Amino acid sequence: MSDTRQKPNLLIVEDEENICELLQFNLELEGYAVSIAQTGVQAVKMVKAEYFDLIILDIMLPEMDGITVCETIRMQNINMPILFLSAKDSVADRIEGLRKGGDDYLTKPFNLEELLLRVEKLVSKNKRLQNTQHLADVYEFSGGKIDFAAHECLDKNGQKQELSKKESALLKLLIERDGETVSREHILQVVWGYNVYPTTRTIDNFILGFRKHFEQDSKSPVFFHSIRGVGYKFTSKEKK
Repeated sequence: MSDTRQKPNLLIVEDEENICELLQFNLELEGYAVSIAQTGVQAVKMVKAEYFDLIILDIMLPEMDGITVCETIRMQNINMPILFLSAKDSVADRIEGLRKGGDDYLTKPFNLEELLLRVEKLVSKNKRLQNTQHLADVYEFSGGKIDFAAHECLDKNGQKQELSKKESALLKLLIERDGETVSREHILQVVWGYNVYPTTRTIDNFILGFRKHFEQDSKSPVFFHSIRGVGYKFTSKEKK
């Protein structure tokens, strides 16, 4: 990794010293800057004080377990990626970890090469998200005009329409990721928060509303797309 670039900053939250040493040694060899927290409470304090490109988080920790650490971080709207690393290996454990805000889940004992690959992918994905364009308060495209601050838009016919805060937030998220499919899970995290889980139908209804406002033919959308089983996408260019 080039010395002219800042190293990605990782936090390992783990109370087993041998695992900490193994991870720190190998991650530093890969070019990462690594910090260590040995309790959940310490981890929460460090996350409040410093930005990390990735948190590797054990579940069974002293003082505060890893699930509670993750929930606490997410409730504070901190979007650092979290990789759970846990001896708890049941399907229910993995689902709970992901549902509570984890981005990935790897069980102990783990394959070091696999862990390094997962770390690399999560850090790279997070960097792409950090570099996403940030929109001005007003966005205009060929389907209409959106005022995010006022929570209103001009539709395809030039008529003013009011938008709810969640409609504005979803529009902004999709438009910032122009041309990319945004997963349902990411929409839940950003628009609804981690403790509320609307059905897919709720998001679909929002998309249908956007089509009514901005599409000339809502049955053949060119801007707002549902990608079955994956997520949703906005494309600013009208393409066939």
